[in-house]
Amino acid sequence: MSPEMLAPAVIASFESSKANADMKRANQKSTSPRSANAIDAYIGARMRERRLALEMSQDQLGKELGVSFQKIQKYESGQNRVSAGRLFDICKALNVSLSSMFERDPRGQ
Repeated sequence: MSPEMLAPAVIASFESSKANADMKRANQKSTSPRSANAIDAYIGARMRERRLALEMSQDQLGKELGVSFQKIQKYESGQNRVSAGRLFDICKALNVSLSSMFERDPRGQ
């Protein structure tokens, strides 16, 4: 191919990649909807309360759920979000109802 024929294709490719990069930047959100928040910290605190009431270690709870004690630490501190399915399993392991994790409004309202 001659250089004259390549030039339009190269320019089109460059403009296309620049447009894609601009589009990606425009679609980025400032905070991730999946990052932990106050509700996650509240759920973690409720988990910790119940686990301690049962005199259960993080390691014991982790083994029952099939996760590491570090993961339990992160749930309890509110660093990691707890999925609905995992919360159900946690409630079963702690012998509490799912609704007991939401007795109060975690946002203080």
